Amino acid sequence: MKHKFIISGGGTGGHIYPAVAIANELKIRFPDAEFLFVGAQDRMEMEKVPQAGYKIKGLWISGLQRSLSLQNLAFPLKLVSSLRKSQKILKDFKPDVAIGTGGYASAPLLRMAALRGIPCLIQEQNSHAGITNKWLSSKVQKICVAYEGMEKFFPKEKIKLTGNPVRQDLLDISSKKEEAMAFFNLKNEKKTLLVFGGSLGARRINQLIAKSLPFFEKNSLQVIWQCGKFYEETYKNKGNDSVQVHAFLNRMDLAYAASDFIISRAGALSVSELCLVGKPVIFIPSPNVAEDHQTKNAMAISEKNAALLIKESELDSNFENEFSGLISSEEKQKTLSENIKNLAKPNATRDIVEEIEKLLKDKN
Repeated sequence: MKHKFIISGGGTGGHIYPAVAIANELKIRFPDAEFLFVGAQDRMEMEKVPQAGYKIKGLWISGLQRSLSLQNLAFPLKLVSSLRKSQKILKDFKPDVAIGTGGYASAPLLRMAALRGIPCLIQEQNSHAGITNKWLSSKVQKICVAYEGMEKFFPKEKIKLTGNPVRQDLLDISSKKEEAMAFFNLKNEKKTLLVFGGSLGARRINQLIAKSLPFFEKNSLQVIWQCGKFYEETYKNKGNDSVQVHAFLNRMDLAYAASDFIISRAGALSVSELCLVGKPVIFIPSPNVAEDHQTKNAMAISEKNAALLIKESELDSNFENEFSGLISSEEKQKTLSENIKNLAKPNATRDIVEEIEKLLKDKN
């Protein structure tokens, strides 16, 4: 029997990547299956999903602004338009299961799918549930989560702890150390710090690294610094024998493999990847994301003594102290590495798809 899956998730890579990973795993299990993605018509999913080889339809939808805004006046109109278009898409496509990974477009699509009696599953990447998924939770059959304690947001009986889909090339980075050192032209006698502020970069992290370069030099560290495309012009002249400045890292697997210490934002997927990587991490969460998700993600790890957490507001007073304490204590490095690795969920994508298969069986 030829199955049909409709998938919605977008707005950021953190919603799009899990949606594509789930589709790819479903395709392996059901090679004849048909897929249709639904996104917000002016967001990055309209470009990224076709690049991954899937069809996508766009809805005229956006979120409510937190401040008083003219855009909010259009929200009811956009919602009605998106609900109607979702209804038509579902009627024409006739999916067996609807899957949502968060983002504006998944709200109207999964709401209409639930009303039509189509089995629905949502996946929540963060330790603090997003508005869309909280709203949908009473309407769907299954909720796959990445963190413990999510019953404070969702009905307990619907929750399945699966973890977040992660890149499969991270499963065995320990075997890539030699290749990684050669790829980045690094010195074996020096320890390596990887700095990663997300694909676009992070202004405050970049400022910290620029200011801390003499400190890293004093501690004989070499640095792989991914500053983001917006900041390349500002920081590219900071590069030298010990400091590599990259706008973007195409081989994150090798960057992780080469590193001894990592400084990172705390987006849900970065956190899940870093659990697999199992290196000592300092999280510097972005304070500028919805509901302060990143701080909550980082706290869920640091409270288990599996990473260090420094808030942006405390960087000037705490960073050098905290980092010195880490690089001077092999015992601390070992503890953080072991503890974060224990939190890894390498089979997340497979486990999510198994829940989707159960929905298919229940339906038939």
